[in-house]
Amino acid sequence: MTLTDVLAARRRIASRIRRTPLVPSPWLSALCGASVSLKLESLQVTNSFKARGALNAAVALCERPGVGDARSRRLVTASAGNHGRALAWAAEQLGLQVVVFTPRDAPRAKLDHISRHGADLRAVAPTYEDAERLAKEYAAAEGVSYISPYSHPDVMAGAATVALEMLEDWPEIDVMLVPVGGGGLVGGIAAAVKAMSDRVEVVGVEAEASPAFRTSLAAGRITVVQVRPTIADGLAGNMDPETITFDYVRRHVDRVVLAPERAIEAAVRGLAADEHLIAEGAGATAIAALIDGLDVRGRRVAVVVSGSNIDAARLAALLTGTPQGVPQ
Repeated sequence: MTLTDVLAARRRIASRIRRTPLVPSPWLSALCGASVSLKLESLQVTNSFKARGALNAAVALCERPGVGDARSRRLVTASAGNHGRALAWAAEQLGLQVVVFTPRDAPRAKLDHISRHGADLRAVAPTYEDAERLAKEYAAAEGVSYISPYSHPDVMAGAATVALEMLEDWPEIDVMLVPVGGGGLVGGIAAAVKAMSDRVEVVGVEAEASPAFRTSLAAGRITVVQVRPTIADGLAGNMDPETITFDYVRRHVDRVVLAPERAIEAAVRGLAADEHLIAEGAGATAIAALIDGLDVRGRRVAVVVSGSNIDAARLAALLTGTPQGVPQ
């Protein structure tokens, strides 16, 4: 994936996705002694940045020679929820069929929309890793295309269009804070940013409960970690051992930091109270790094708020501080 691919992705998806705003945050600016703005992918189509990569991958597939028979127009994916919803939406737009494997306890705010867009939802897996295994087995057995939620060059290129918009809207950015799950968003953003400017620091933020990249980077290889319960369910899980994202993160992301659970919960509450914005746990994880004390004093900081697909009951529990906020 190169900057040329990212520019091509923007041309492909521009008519169907939203150019989301980059808005100043007085709350976080005062808290950190910095100039902080929020890139609101929570307002994106399907309420997460995933719409960009899913649509780019689906359109790119349709552009390939020979696409047209029934099998070539079928897709399968695994998802914690947001990518599944995004790919279901993209498939609906393009007249494709898609099967989506998810954990059975994925948030209803994500699962209900997957079905609503006409996808074949299979919420049967105990964990995200199991959903990924089932989706790959299905792709091999049926001879259909598997679209990874992160380890796919077209998915990464679509996600990286976020970086183009941020730098166009605010060329003076010093630091970008980006949530980290499978690494497609942060790896794509970092690769695009470094191709345009080596001045901008790209910092990935992982949930402390699922430190797959932080652990793997320290080891110098992809490493399996114990994944604990977290409100940032969209980021939880181990990497695919064959993922292409690890090398992108290792080469282009300046550092990866961990956000503790209490800070992620505080970030969701703070966005609601101070910015009147709704975010899911994964969507607020990059903000949690600032709440936890990441030193950005005197710098110009852009933070990706990556999604807002959170169940109403879970949001209510978080806002009132009750323990039901973390899935068990």
